[in-house]
Amino acid sequence: MNPIPLLDVRDGGPVAHAQARIDAAAALRDACLGAVAPLARYCLSPIDQLATNWLRKSASAYRAELEHVAAILGFPGAMTLNMSYLFACTTQAYEGPDGLPRIRRTLDWPFRGLGEAVEMAWQSGPAGDFYNATWPGAVGVLSAMAPGRFCAVINQAPMLRRTTGSLGFALDAALNLRNALASEGGWPPDHLLRYAFETCETFEDAVQLIAREPLARPTLFTLAGVKPGEMALVERTEREARIYRGPVIVANNWQEPQPGWQARMSQANNDARVSLMQGIAPDAPRFSWVVEPVLNRLTRLAVEMCSAGAGDLVARGYESPSLLKGSPHPVTQDFHLRAASPVALAA
Repeated sequence: MNPIPLLDVRDGGPVAHAQARIDAAAALRDACLGAVAPLARYCLSPIDQLATNWLRKSASAYRAELEHVAAILGFPGAMTLNMSYLFACTTQAYEGPDGLPRIRRTLDWPFRGLGEAVEMAWQSGPAGDFYNATWPGAVGVLSAMAPGRFCAVINQAPMLRRTTGSLGFALDAALNLRNALASEGGWPPDHLLRYAFETCETFEDAVQLIAREPLARPTLFTLAGVKPGEMALVERTEREARIYRGPVIVANNWQEPQPGWQARMSQANNDARVSLMQGIAPDAPRFSWVVEPVLNRLTRLAVEMCSAGAGDLVARGYESPSLLKGSPHPVTQDFHLRAASPVALAA
């Protein structure tokens, strides 16, 4: 199993990351696309343009940067894969045996290859440094930890339904996508989370930023600070926010049912994942909680992190034999921040 590399991109950020890892980004794209990779130039180029046009209308502070990254990589799909939002997750914010807030999370994504290709980027902003579990060519943040400040992750929110039954599902999905592409002024969720890590000096600053900024689509943000009790779930729609304080377990549904919304995955699946995490002790061995149903054929990444003091972060990549069957298994060595040394960047 390959190690998860730690890349020091405090000077240059995702642009420097992409420039140094062009071959790795191309291999990741081909792994994600699978058998259709040879056709990517024909099918992804127009979707890339659609994503680019939408991004230019958004509130993102990273529009020009993402276009630069796409130009560096020089292949169709760089913009589309950056703007995709197809993942589910299981997240728990809890207090460890020492009373300090921590986060456990898995990221589930249908793209194969993400588990093997995960990298740890050491990034920086005006508020300080942070460590981002990411991939070469990615601009946003899905799972990150800022020592002495906070750690945070994203889960996919429920789906807005206008119809009932399975026959209307495709229609509702298409309408939601159309509305997201037609919206102006909202942040892509992973871009807003990166902006929080770059600019927010405290846990509370990050909570308030994420709760107030306009968003491109509904998202669940879980944050943990550095003091006992500093844990929060921010449930977001495009213009509204609900904040839950204290320990929390998040699957892919609202904490309290909301009329007109359908949980991602199934409600039974969400309930089963929440139930499993409720039984996990604060001092459980590392990744012992990554078992079915939290672990499933789409699981690509597991992370445990705490921001108190110098910070602590461990990560592990997963892959499954196929998207249809087979249990996923670890495909990387465990990354542990306290034992990691940055690898040299080579363009």
